[in-house]
Amino acid sequence: MSDLDLDELRSELDDFAQPEKKGGRSPREERAIAGFEEIQRFVEEHGRAPQHGEDRDIFERLYAVRLDRLRALEESRALLTPLDYQGLLAGEEIIPAAPVEEMDEDELLAELGGAGSAPEITELRHVRSSAEKRAAEEIANRTKCEDFDEFRPLFVQVKKDLDTGVRQTRPFQTMAEIKQGEFFIVGGQIAYVAEVGEEFQTQYDRRDSRLRVIYDNGTESDVLLRSLQRALHRDEAGRRITDPVVGPLFSRENDDGDLASGTIYVLRSKSDHPLVAANRDILHKIGVTGGDVARRVANAKLDATFLLADVEVVATYDLYNINRTKLENIIHRIFDPVRLDIEIKDRFGNPVIPREWFLVPRFVVDDAVERIKDGTITQFTYDPQTARLVRRDHRD
Repeated sequence: MSDLDLDELRSELDDFAQPEKKGGRSPREERAIAGFEEIQRFVEEHGRAPQHGEDRDIFERLYAVRLDRLRALEESRALLTPLDYQGLLAGEEIIPAAPVEEMDEDELLAELGGAGSAPEITELRHVRSSAEKRAAEEIANRTKCEDFDEFRPLFVQVKKDLDTGVRQTRPFQTMAEIKQGEFFIVGGQIAYVAEVGEEFQTQYDRRDSRLRVIYDNGTESDVLLRSLQRALHRDEAGRRITDPVVGPLFSRENDDGDLASGTIYVLRSKSDHPLVAANRDILHKIGVTGGDVARRVANAKLDATFLLADVEVVATYDLYNINRTKLENIIHRIFDPVRLDIEIKDRFGNPVIPREWFLVPRFVVDDAVERIKDGTITQFTYDPQTARLVRRDHRD
C-alpha cells in the first residue's frame, strides 16, 4: 500500500476517533475552573474581589471562601493562573470579618445544599437551594386579606410615624429576631406581623414558627419566620421599622451643663364656643415650645390655633436635651383618639381646624409626662372609655 493510500486511510479513521477531553482536563478541574469563572464574573460586575462579613450577600461570602481555598491549594493556582487575568490568585488573602463557622447553619447549609462540609472547594456551587426557593415562593404567594379594615389604621399610623420621625427604618440584620406586632419593609411593601404560631424545630434543629403577615396593599401571606428573615436579608431595600421609641427625653432634675430645650405646656381655653364651653374642664391644648410660654400665648385671642380666645396656663414641664418636634409628635399620637374635631374661622374668614386640642383630663396629661420621664411612654396609649393610659396590645 502506497504512502498516499495510508494517509487517506488515516484521515478516514480520524473521523471515528474518540474526541479528546477539552484541554485534557478532569471533571474536577473543569468544576474548579467553572467555580473560578463565577468569582471572575462577580469581580467584573462589582469591581472588587468578594469579601467576608455578615453584612455581605450569602453568595459573595461563599465566593470569598472559595477564593481563599483556591489561593491556598497549589494545584488550583497552577491550573487557574493562566486564566487569572484579574490577578485574583496573586492578591493578598482576604481576612474574614467573622469566622465562617459563625455563619448561620440554616443559611449556609441550605444555600450550599450541603457543601458546607465538602472537603473540596470544587463542590461549592452557585445554586438556589430548595429552602431558598420555598422562602421566595412563600413571600410571593399572597392572598387577599379579608379583614384588612382591622389593620388599615395600623398602616395609616405607621406611615404617619415615619413621616414625622417618630419611627425610623433600619437595615435588617442577618437572621435577626422577628416578633408579633413588628413592621418591616419587604418587596416594596410595608409588612405587619399579625400573628406568630407555635414554635417548632427545623431539620437543622433551628427554631421556627409560622407567621401571619399583613401587607399595606391589602394582601396577606402565611409564611415561616425564617422564610421572612431570608426574604428581608436578600432584599437590598428590606428594612425593619423601629418602634416609636423616644429615648431619654429629659431628666427629673437638670444637671449642670444640661441645655434647657423647651417646655411642654397645657392650656385651657376661655372661648365661648358651645363645644368648648361644654367640655371646658377636660379640653386642653398640649404643645411644646422652645421659647417663653407666656410670650407664646400672649396673643392667643388673635390666633386661630388658640381658638381665637384667651387661654389659661394649666401646667408646664421643662425639657432638657431633647428633640422638641419628636416629643410633640409622640404626645399628639398618644392622644389622637380624643383630638377635638372643630372648625373655626380665622380673622380673615378662612376656615381653620386646630390640631392641638384634646378632650383629656389634666391628671392623664400628668401621667403621660411621668411616662415620658421614665421612658415608657411608647408602651402606652390613651383609652377614652376609661380615661386613662393603658399598655399597648400588640394588635393596637
